[in-house]
Amino acid sequence: MTASAKVAAGARSLGGTLAHGIVAMAHNSLALVGLLVAFCALTLFSRADLRNAGEDYLRTWLQARQESAIDAGDAAADSTGGTDTNIIAAVDRATATNPQQLPKNQAAVAYWLAKKYRVAPEPLAVLVSEAFQVGKETKLDPTLILAIMAVESSFNPFAQSSVGAQGLMQVMTKIHTDKYEHFGGHFAAFDPVTNLRVGVKVLQECIQRAGSLEGGLKYYVGAANLPDDGGYAAKVLAEHFRIKQVANGRSNPAEPPAKPSLSAKASVPATTMPAVQNKASEPAAPADGATATVALVDKSGAAVAQPAKTESTTVSMGS
Repeated sequence: MTASAKVAAGARSLGGTLAHGIVAMAHNSLALVGLLVAFCALTLFSRADLRNAGEDYLRTWLQARQESAIDAGDAAADSTGGTDTNIIAAVDRATATNPQQLPKNQAAVAYWLAKKYRVAPEPLAVLVSEAFQVGKETKLDPTLILAIMAVESSFNPFAQSSVGAQGLMQVMTKIHTDKYEHFGGHFAAFDPVTNLRVGVKVLQECIQRAGSLEGGLKYYVGAANLPDDGGYAAKVLAEHFRIKQVANGRSNPAEPPAKPSLSAKASVPATTMPAVQNKASEPAAPADGATATVALVDKSGAAVAQPAKTESTTVSMGS
């Protein structure tokens, strides 16, 4: 055998020996690891205190990693102006939708109201959709609900009157606080959809109490025990007439037919009629020194009469 052949044979023998040793070491290492895992498992199973300590350590470590990730996200938000999560939350909070996604008649109403009252059509689309849904639930014409919002607040969800009527439907929040409890409290009065639903509930109660729609509107505006409502019901019904035409497909609604005022007295000249302010809720002042009976009325229809001196009486009723 030549020298080169002997070297090759020795190298192969050495290689085989090393490989065999590595395999043996690997088998022994795996066996050792297995024995170690089994031992740890048996120890933890038998020692509840060690097991609990290990769980606490692992939980603390995971929480620390999570907090680090949140801090890193906040730092990125500060540098970029916000995170995707914040953006999604803001969109979810917005009371707006695409009017083109509504049924054709509702979309027409949304666009018409948006143009007339100079309000964006996207939030109006939500209100129109909600009015139709609530109207279906309560058996009220949705265009009537929209007409009341138009007359009361011109679709300003943050409107407030001098006597505390708030929101789209100008609900007396302090009087109807109980109706907002289901929605999380009285601050929900400034949520457009919540105010709409509470306002409709108040309107239902007013109509039921009065026995008619026009009478219910008189209760709603706070003129239940006044001679007339200053034209409030007529104004609401006129806007209802227009919106209903738009919902029925007419882009340029006609004006409603004029109706003579039932409260007007032909024998009394127009110049002598009492001035009506704040939607007929504030009675005219009598002559100096005279005593007036001032009607205290809220939108729930409750009314109390009390005598008051003209010079010390300043009463403004609900809307």
